[in-house]
Amino acid sequence: MKTIQAIALALVLGGGAVSLADAQAGQPLQRTDLLKNDIDVPGHEVVQVRVDFAPGVLAAKHSHPGEEVAYVLEGTLEYQLEGKQPVTLKAGQSLFIPSGVVHSARNVGSGSASELATYTVRKGEPLVKPSN
Repeated sequence: MKTIQAIALALVLGGGAVSLADAQAGQPLQRTDLLKNDIDVPGHEVVQVRVDFAPGVLAAKHSHPGEEVAYVLEGTLEYQLEGKQPVTLKAGQSLFIPSGVVHSARNVGSGSASELATYTVRKGEPLVKPSN
């Protein structure tokens, strides 16, 4: 099951708006790429993505080749950063995730949840690295 979750996460976070219905029956997670642009830091770019979670859906453990700022647009999401206690955020709250830190996010609310993820990452590397 972890392999399926890792593959599904890579597809969702690496390939535009995708449904995980086939990979995780009834567990849709949708990603919409909003922005990708070079920045003044050589070899880096900014990427902005909207991620929509159905109730109970987990974005399995993964990391990024740069920093992430997660801003909850709606609903309630629980973030688990490796080595830290879980953090639960509601709409209007945000979280900084350092480069390379393995983390996951789960919709723990009763309805849908959405986040705006903004990454400052190294160019040419995959945005998402699935983790066990």
